Amino acid sequence: MTPRSGPRMQPMTAAEVQVRAEAARKFLEVARMVEDDTSDPALPRVASALAVLAGIAASDAVCGHVLHERPQGQDHQEAVRVLSSIRGADELATSLRRLLADKTTSQYGTTYMTAQKAASMVRYAEKLVEGMEQQLRSR
Repeated sequence: MTPRSGPRMQPMTAAEVQVRAEAARKFLEVARMVEDDTSDPALPRVASALAVLAGIAASDAVCGHVLHERPQGQDHQEAVRVLSSIRGADELATSLRRLLADKTTSQYGTTYMTAQKAASMVRYAEKLVEGMEQQLRSR
């Protein structure tokens, strides 16, 4: 058996890129709303989980737009590597890496997340969505 030489990729059409881009925008929009609500200690974790989803969707949209495919595997670090291979997307890859570092805690953890940590994660998602918008306009 020979090892894989690269990530598993899934082809994307322009319409699919737009669907992922819209998902990124909406996940971020809701993350911001939840982040601003301090009435429940569980909400920062919800905001951070939505920020992760926004970042992954934005990454998919950028990869689909530029490469016409996106990473398909379970290892989200592959998405970081693919995103970093795109010219001008180094900062986006860094933001995605930072979001993914807390993915497990935000989505599956059993402790509350601080409001400060959630705010940081929402900022990374904002950078990814802003970068996505620039990429979508530039090509």
